[in-house]
Amino acid sequence: MRKLSWLLFLVLFVASFSVSAQKSTIYTHDLKDFNRALSLFNDGQYASAKIIFEKVKSESDNDELKSDCSYYDATCAIRMNQANADMLMERFVSDYPTSAKSNQAFIEVAHYYFDQGNYPQALQWFEKVNESQLSASDRDKFNFQKGYSFFNSKNKKEATTYFNKVVNSQEYGSQAKYYLGFMAYEGDDYKEATKYFDAVSGEEKYKEKLSYYQADMNFKLGNFQKAIELGEKAMAKSNAVEKSELNKIIGESYFNLKKYEQSIPYLAAYKGKKGRWNNTDFYQLGYAYYKQNDFENAISQFNKIVSGKDFVAQNAYYHLGESYLKLDKKQEALNAFKNASEMAFDTSIQEDASLNYAKLSYEIGNSYQSVPGVLLGFTKKYPNNASRSVVEKLLIDSYISSKNYKEALVLLEKNESPENKLAYQKVTFYRGLELYADREYAEALKMFKKSIDGQIDAAMTARATFWKAETEYVLDDYKNALLSFRQFSGSSRASSAPEYKNINYNIAYTYFKLKEYDQAATYFQNQIESVKDDKVRLTDSYLRLGDCQFVTSKYWPAMDAYNKAIDMKGVDGDYAFYQKAICYGFVAKNDKKIEELNSFLQLYPRSNYRDDAMYELANTYVASGKQDLALKTFDRLISEFKNGSYTAKSILRQGLIYYNSDRNADALTKFKKVAAEFPKTPEALEAVSTARLIYVDGGRVAEYATWVRTLDFVAVTDADLDNDTYESALKQFEQNNNKQAISGFMAYTASFPRGIHSLQANFYLAQAYFAEGLQTKSIPNYEYVIGQPRNEFTEQSLARLSQVLLKNNDNAKAIPVLLRLENEADFPQNKVFAQSNLMKCYYDKKDYSNSVIYADKVLNNPKTDDNVKSDAQIIIARSAMQTGDEAKARAGYAKLLTIAKGELAAEALYYDAYFKNKDGKFETSNTAVQKLAKNYSGYRYFGAKGLILMAKNFYGLKDSFQATYILDNVIENFTDFPDVISEAKRELDAIKTEESKTNSSIVK
Repeated sequence: MRKLSWLLFLVLFVASFSVSAQKSTIYTHDLKDFNRALSLFNDGQYASAKIIFEKVKSESDNDELKSDCSYYDATCAIRMNQANADMLMERFVSDYPTSAKSNQAFIEVAHYYFDQGNYPQALQWFEKVNESQLSASDRDKFNFQKGYSFFNSKNKKEATTYFNKVVNSQEYGSQAKYYLGFMAYEGDDYKEATKYFDAVSGEEKYKEKLSYYQADMNFKLGNFQKAIELGEKAMAKSNAVEKSELNKIIGESYFNLKKYEQSIPYLAAYKGKKGRWNNTDFYQLGYAYYKQNDFENAISQFNKIVSGKDFVAQNAYYHLGESYLKLDKKQEALNAFKNASEMAFDTSIQEDASLNYAKLSYEIGNSYQSVPGVLLGFTKKYPNNASRSVVEKLLIDSYISSKNYKEALVLLEKNESPENKLAYQKVTFYRGLELYADREYAEALKMFKKSIDGQIDAAMTARATFWKAETEYVLDDYKNALLSFRQFSGSSRASSAPEYKNINYNIAYTYFKLKEYDQAATYFQNQIESVKDDKVRLTDSYLRLGDCQFVTSKYWPAMDAYNKAIDMKGVDGDYAFYQKAICYGFVAKNDKKIEELNSFLQLYPRSNYRDDAMYELANTYVASGKQDLALKTFDRLISEFKNGSYTAKSILRQGLIYYNSDRNADALTKFKKVAAEFPKTPEALEAVSTARLIYVDGGRVAEYATWVRTLDFVAVTDADLDNDTYESALKQFEQNNNKQAISGFMAYTASFPRGIHSLQANFYLAQAYFAEGLQTKSIPNYEYVIGQPRNEFTEQSLARLSQVLLKNNDNAKAIPVLLRLENEADFPQNKVFAQSNLMKCYYDKKDYSNSVIYADKVLNNPKTDDNVKSDAQIIIARSAMQTGDEAKARAGYAKLLTIAKGELAAEALYYDAYFKNKDGKFETSNTAVQKLAKNYSGYRYFGAKGLILMAKNFYGLKDSFQATYILDNVIENFTDFPDVISEAKRELDAIKTEESKTNSSIVK
């Protein structure tokens, strides 16, 4: 047993020894390779060492050896700056957390990231290092690099702590002092910064940087001359960014020393922060130019200060205004002073800017506010200003010069005082003229009466009296108009008034309307004798003189007047010729009358009086016993004017000629034609009445009764009741008892809807409604009249019905009525009325082609007055704009500008500026906008749109301040016009986006 045990022990021992010997041999071999790799590592042969470390690690079973190999493998990768070095070291720390080399690994990775410039990552590894295990030399490097990593991460507090640990280090002390000084410099602790910078100032590598920092510190400490010297010294050895900053330091130092000329080249050379200047930069260079009287360059800098709201901006805007004034650019100056006056950073600048703003508003007009409002606001805000008395004088005069009479009136009525009475009289007068031009006659009359009540200025009172008369005349109040005209004529100041020249003409027409023809003739003759240079009025005076004499049976003098009108070869020569021909009939010279009427038909083939002349000629042939010529002339009239006002009359007259010539069959044919084609007309009734005589005389009563029963407007019974009912209502109408007339005619039309007088009853009922202001109720009755064949009431009913429909804004129904009026009217004024309103209706429907067609018709009519011509031109221009035909629009607005008044003139002037802007004529466009602001400030919509144009013009002229300032004010002051606000915002956003590329102060 013992032998066996011993033998077994021996076997086991031998086996154990064999395994141990084998393991020892392998380990010794690995250690030998490891040592060889370590030797290579120490000799700096990292690539070779790394290969062996990796081999040993992969082949060894010894954990401690594998740990060391892993560490040195990662270290080699770090020393060789391999991309995965950090990952290898991180893996080492992860795989061998208890290794004695872990702390060194943290250091190695931290240094690796530091060398890579990845300071945040370096900091993470520095934080893991156990500082107590570091050697003295490693500790200095650790403290400096960790401090710098904190410095780079903007953690100045921690950076300062670690830099202070190596401030006395031979290797890192100078760098630490430099960075400590730099942090003190950035923190505006210039004393501390100077201490550290002085400590390293002897070292060559810091000299270039220190000169820059010391220059900046001296500048910030107010040592401007020293800053200039140091800045100049540092300039040569600085990079581009530092040179830019040094230019700013030197330039601003000269600026603060008030050496503006020397400051300019340095301030101009500054490149800004990231290539962009701020408002202060622009202000300083602008002010330096301003102090050198170089106002153009000053403006070019000041006007780049966009959206500034601080002390610098207020100063800049004030001096910008001063610069503009020096160059006589008053609109631009007004905007600049307005901006400066709205800031309270420096109250003295604000007050002076307000004064300049007020004076310029008076001088050139103001689109933002009423000029009186600006001046009044100044006197209230600065009651002790030395220029208060001057401003008060301007205030009184501004009520007139601003031409914004509507707002001026509001201000005056709120501030009634004796010194404002004259201004009030003038403002009410001019406001009255404005309302008159806009055809608001009732309101205009109120203004003229208020002006007369003032009785301060006799000349103004006289003019107001004249325009009161004109307004009363337009409102058909002829009695009061005559009284007012005569009051004007009799006033002591009338002869010096511009209206006096044609006073005889005005009085003459008023008498004419009152049917006092002898008096009218006297005044027309006075006008003819006193005013020879106005050919239009001279011709018209001869015509009306002839009419007055004609009406009063003074035919030979009438013919003399008509001949003189014909000789003038003006408008209405055809009318004069026709009237002269008629006169010959009244002086028993029918042969001459016939001759003149035939001449008329040859000379005036397109005259509106052509049908009148034919009818009169035919009747004159009848009176002269020339029946055949009469019949032919009536046939000619019927042929040329199938739906004319004389058609029914002509056929009836032919029937009467046949009847009187015992040609009863022919007569009956004509009478039946009238009854059939023109029922219910007076001609139809006369035709039936005369036909009855033929039937009765021929013993054909039954045949007559059969025919009459086919006519729905002739009743064989109740005729007396029909007539009595109608005549009762007509009597009330003729006595102007409209309410009773309405009741009577309503009763008639209800009882006799197809009665003998149904045409007349419906017409007079409509007229009574119209006279009582019940225009809408008149519509069915006028429609009844125009629904009948052409009759004596057709034209007037068409005119009145279209007038009512237009007033009710029922353009759809008005258009067909107006078309008929245009085609059927005998009176020229009705034709003009139809065409002008068709023009407007089509425009409202956006039917621009038809609108323009009618506008051209209106313009080509010589009898169209200027107001209607203005309407036509505006329709042409607006339609052209809507259809994109800007060439035609341009021509239309240009013509409108020569004749328009009031709001149309404002619109025309706006488009004058608009097209000049499109042509790139920015300065002349601004001139037009300024005129719009000064002369038409009451029309705020076009004033606002004009300001947007002005902003575009200024931006085209490279004046960003003016452009943005104007647009800001449009957005603030014209909120009642949303389309204008939208346009202004679009323009402002576009400008700010562009300007923000060079000005860091702009907030988009």
